[in-house]
Amino acid sequence: TPYFYRMKEEEVILVNQENEQIGTMPKMEAHEKALLHRAFSVFITNKDGEIMLQQRAATKYHSPLLWTNTCCSHQRVGETNIDAGKRRLQEEMGFQAELKELFSFIYKAPFDNGLTEHEYDHVMLGSFDAQPNINPEEVEDWKWMS
Repeated sequence: TPYFYRMKEEEVILVNQENEQIGTMPKMEAHEKALLHRAFSVFITNKDGEIMLQQRAATKYHSPLLWTNTCCSHQRVGETNIDAGKRRLQEEMGFQAELKELFSFIYKAPFDNGLTEHEYDHVMLGSFDAQPNINPEEVEDWKWMS
């Protein structure tokens, strides 16, 4: 049912160093165990070459109120990187944009709360020249930065 689907914890795609899927796991467990998983980061620019940044919502489970890229998240099983980026851009920032994948890299970053990001991160770029319609559950604020 739709209600159950919303209540179920999102799963991340576990990958090896070659970005080959080796399984799935609930997001929180993957961050507790610092397991490598697929993720993406979206950067949106405007016609003046500025980058749209978001400030993460105060209620986020890690890095609340951190200023960061336009949006980021985790792909779902069977979802392309571009489709995932477009989905999350709409969910977090309230707009759509064409995206292009630029590169990917692996990083590992422990947080003060005991969780660790260990991601095979796919970086995408798009452009947009209006004001976003931010989702307050995900985003506290936004700004253009040169």
